[in-house]
Amino acid sequence: MLLNRAEYGLMNNPLRAAIQRHFEAPRLLRMGGPMGGGAALEIGCGRGVGIELIYEVFGADSVDAFDLDPSMVELARERLAARGLRARLWVGDVTAISSADERYDAVFDFGIIHHIPRWRGALAEVRRVLKPGGRFYAEEVLSDFIHNPLVRRLLDHPLEDRFDAATFSSALAYYDGYRSARLPANMLQALRDYFGAHTYERVDKPRGEFFHTDWIGSGGNVSSSTYNV
Repeated sequence: MLLNRAEYGLMNNPLRAAIQRHFEAPRLLRMGGPMGGGAALEIGCGRGVGIELIYEVFGADSVDAFDLDPSMVELARERLAARGLRARLWVGDVTAISSADERYDAVFDFGIIHHIPRWRGALAEVRRVLKPGGRFYAEEVLSDFIHNPLVRRLLDHPLEDRFDAATFSSALAYYDGYRSARLPANMLQALRDYFGAHTYERVDKPRGEFFHTDWIGSGGNVSSSTYNV
């Protein structure tokens, strides 16, 4: 959804740019590390401050970016031209990103997804355009802030189905599962073996070699066996 007048002013001033540069970007860098080159996408680019940071702080080779508001895209285009930076810019919607599958090494979200009514659809699109092993750098506003009475009087946000940190993390893990060759099912498989001696395979051993472990030390000898699969 588009920003109202109050939030438009909050997002387009030197203080917001300073917070983004001196707090948000360094924190994301500590959490996710530098890109070290590659192609990046910023969702909801605003007036282009994030694009500068993606080049300067994270080390992208190229940046694509879009915003739902055409006036923001024009501001970004003017800002980048004045600084000699290049980016592919367009007016777009994060729930239908105009890019090919597995296009980007990193996607950046500087506080955009909480504006999206169908935010899970936005995460699905982020997953689609990220390369396997790509990084999603996200800084977000959570439900407690959105539902604060003062915030609700000043700013326009979707109010239904908002996320807290646990909900957002769970959704990210769900979509990340689509991009992972190996999922963290080791605990589940260990429980199956403990309760029913179902055995398990190990990723450091050849396929077809199955193991059973005496998990609590009172069930007899540890054994392994093989059979064809």
